[in-house]
This record gives sequence, structure tokens and C-alpha cells, in this order.
Amino acid sequence: MNTQTQKDTLAVGKKLVDYCKSNKVVEAINDLYGKDIESREAFESPGMPAESRGIENALKKNKHWEETMEIHSSQIDGPFPLGDRFAVHFKYDATDKKTQKKWAMEEVGVYTVKDGKIVKEEFFYSM
Repeated sequence: MNTQTQKDTLAVGKKLVDYCKSNKVVEAINDLYGKDIESREAFESPGMPAESRGIENALKKNKHWEETMEIHSSQIDGPFPLGDRFAVHFKYDATDKKTQKKWAMEEVGVYTVKDGKIVKEEFFYSM
């Protein structure tokens, strides 16, 4: 892995974190994601498969999150780069809109970058 790849990966990671901290996830997806983005969640949830592909599905997954969860506060740390990948640590204080159950959520997202676009995202968490 060359130094330029690492610099490009870090730049994409910083942009993603900035978008997320500004609650502009749709803009992040449209700007930074490759059209065939591969997405993997640790678990399948009602109405959302654990694995999906394509920018349309990434936008659908984000919309589902916004429709089902009320976010009270968030903390986003990173990016933490390694070659063509970077990790971001997310913490959320949220409430499920349907059940009114409050959650202290924590996850790590690992993103793979190719040609300046995120081509894979993987989310690690426990329920």
C-alpha cells in the first residue's frame, strides 16, 4: 500500500466524519460512496437485511434508521486509517420511536476506499 493511498483514504475518512458530525449522512452517501457500495451490518433487523449492495440501498438503510430512531446525542471519533481502510467509532443515545425503548448504542464502522470512493462499509456492534 503506498503513501498516496493512505492519504486519500484519510481524506475520505475525514470528510465522512465531518458529514456525520453535521448530521448530513445523505450528503455523505451521495458524495463519498461508490455506486456499488457493499454494506454489512452485524445483525439483520426488521425490514433491513444484514447485507446489501448499491447506493440506493445505502440511502434506504439511512432513511430506515432516521424513521425508526430518535437520536438524543452522538459522539463520533476518527477516522483511524490503515492502508485503504479506516474505522470510525460511533456512540449514540437514542430512543426507538416505535417501542420508546432508550438505547446507549456503540458501534465501529470499517470503511474500504478505492479510487477516492467508499466501496465497502462494515458495522461491528453487539445488541
